[in-house]
Parts: sequence; C-alpha cells; structure tokens
Amino acid sequence: MKDYDGEELGEGEPSSQFPAVPDAFQRLWTPYRLAYIQTNHAGAEPDDACPFCVAPSLSDEQALIVARGKHAYVLLNLFPYNSGHMLVCPYRHVAMYDDATDDEIAELASLTQVAMRVARTSSGAHGFNIGMNQGSVAGAGVASHLHQHIVPRWANDSNFFPIIGGTKAIPRLLGEVRSAFAEAWPASESPQFSAK
Repeated sequence: MKDYDGEELGEGEPSSQFPAVPDAFQRLWTPYRLAYIQTNHAGAEPDDACPFCVAPSLSDEQALIVARGKHAYVLLNLFPYNSGHMLVCPYRHVAMYDDATDDEIAELASLTQVAMRVARTSSGAHGFNIGMNQGSVAGAGVASHLHQHIVPRWANDSNFFPIIGGTKAIPRLLGEVRSAFAEAWPASESPQFSAK
C-alpha cells in the first residue's frame, strides 16, 4: 500500500491508521461560525435556545437581521451556501409550514419577494434557489423553527471547489452583506420595519 506521495507504507497497514495522513477534504477556517455551532445543535435545543427565537431579541448587527416585519423577519444564514444566503423566519416558534398562520405565510412570501429584489439590486444576483426543508429527515438544520432559504445565484458562481475540493468560497463577510442588504431594503416594502 502506498501513501499520497507514492511511498510504500508497509504490508497490510492502511493509511487511515497513521496519524496526520491527509484525507480528501480541504479546510477553510471560519472561526466566526463557532458562536453558532456552540449555541445550536441542529434544532435539538429547548425552545429558549432556538437561534431563530433568540435572534429578534438581539441587535440587527449581532443577529445579522436584514429586515423585520410584523410576523416574520429576514436574516443572513451563518452557514451560507452562497454569498447573501438569507432566511425568512416567523417570530413565532412553529416547526412546519402547515402550522403557520395565514398572516405568517403571507409575510414570509412578501419578505421573500423583497429579499430577492434586494439581492438583485445590491449584489447583482442572476437567479435564486428558494426552499424549505421541513423536519430533520428532510434536511432541516433547525427543524423546530420554520424558515425559508433564499440563495442568490450568479452565472459563474460554481467552480471546482465544492465538487472536487469539498470547499465553498464565500467572497463577502457576513456583516458586510448584512449592511448592504439592510441599506438597500426599501422602507416602503416593509412598513412595520424597525431596526434594533
């Protein structure tokens, strides 16, 4: 058996048994994400530790909130699939789309439309992936609190990094994106808007 450099390792000893043998993953160090990881465990925390319940009690800058409505609000995802990845969440702690009220659903839809316009004007997005993962079996990271993903896309935003390198390059800092989106958010589209 040979290691990555072609050196002979020894009879019958798999490379996984040796310390410091490289694996197939590249590391992109993102220490700013530690606060999120330490306070949330994929929706397994009690309601008072739900990141989407806690976020509205913080300042917009701390929680990365872009805009606030009457029944729902928009914030940046701490684990973005792409730069400008936003989430639209109801304030009320409700898990499933069919448990939300008509007013919550209407505002989720309205805020999603405005968020798309803001991403288009503020960062030139060419398209979007929009969706909800309902329940942990469907891939919801925080299954206990309903949230809709809005992922801006650009014609050339895909490259070999995610596919070959297992790494996603995010070209803008979260705080920078939050400020740009919040400034571009039209007050007339969200009359209930109130920054903290």
